[in-house]
Amino acid sequence: MSRTVKLSDDVMSVVRREAGLQSRSVAGQITHWINIGQAIEQSSEFDYQHISNALAGELSPDELSTEEQIVWFAQFAEDVTDPADQEEAFFAERQQLRRGVGLNDKGELVYS
Repeated sequence: MSRTVKLSDDVMSVVRREAGLQSRSVAGQITHWINIGQAIEQSSEFDYQHISNALAGELSPDELSTEEQIVWFAQFAEDVTDPADQEEAFFAERQQLRRGVGLNDKGELVYS
């Protein structure tokens, strides 16, 4: 059964480019990457639980294999650049109270 999935324009751009280079359809490229991801996660050389533990701060990223560190870093970078709902609410409240909402390039407090 088919399902619609929303992916960002950036992701779709990468998928389309790679699909063209590999002579695959967009759906074929996404399926290919899903299969690779499953194989990696099930590999004895790769333990996704280690990555989850490192993301939770329960394990140092230095203790991950090189392959695990690559996945950890990609997820970590995504997590720190995409604010959680709690962060959005926190800064919305600060903005409403006319308090500082961040720092500029000079390290000075910024008010909205």
